[in-house]
Amino acid sequence: MTKKIWDLYAPLYEKFMRTDEKVYKLMYKRIPKVVKEKKVLEIATGPGLLAKHIASSAKEVIATDYSEGMIKEARKGVHPDNLKFEVADATNLPYGDNTFDVVIIANALHVMPNPDKALEEIDRVLKKKGILIAPNFIHKGSGLKSKIWSTILKMSGIKFEHQWTKTEYERFLSSHGWRVVNSKEMPSRITMLYTENVRKK
Repeated sequence: MTKKIWDLYAPLYEKFMRTDEKVYKLMYKRIPKVVKEKKVLEIATGPGLLAKHIASSAKEVIATDYSEGMIKEARKGVHPDNLKFEVADATNLPYGDNTFDVVIIANALHVMPNPDKALEEIDRVLKKKGILIAPNFIHKGSGLKSKIWSTILKMSGIKFEHQWTKTEYERFLSSHGWRVVNSKEMPSRITMLYTENVRKK
């Protein structure tokens, strides 16, 4: 999927997210507790809704997206002074090793051609005892509603490079050195699995 597609949908994407407001409210309630007084990197921030909701609890938040259109939308409106929006590629992050206490990547790994590389970069920039928050849609084996929405998105040009069940997604994270310490399956148009992870070693 190209940047052009995300740039095209950027002005509409916030409205799309708000249709799953109940799910995001659960994350808005949980994540501020995890990031309290911590330095946070968000990858694939989109229009920046999550970042704007959690920034007041964190020490610092850098929210990134590889779509300039998404970052343009994210920068609109009022947000805390400790929140910065930057264009960055998840597979080639412009940040030093061991920089962040928490990295968040929500609903993005499944649309990346090379999510393995993104996880390698996250491992590099995250501090030794850091936390990876990685909520993701789990399409495979989900109900009819999820399948319909997956089809609609695919027809709109939003391609799912990977599809996982809950078990497969957790196994995918585990295969890259992460241990799930907290997870919750959240019903939405496409079922979402919220996970908090730490390194196995």
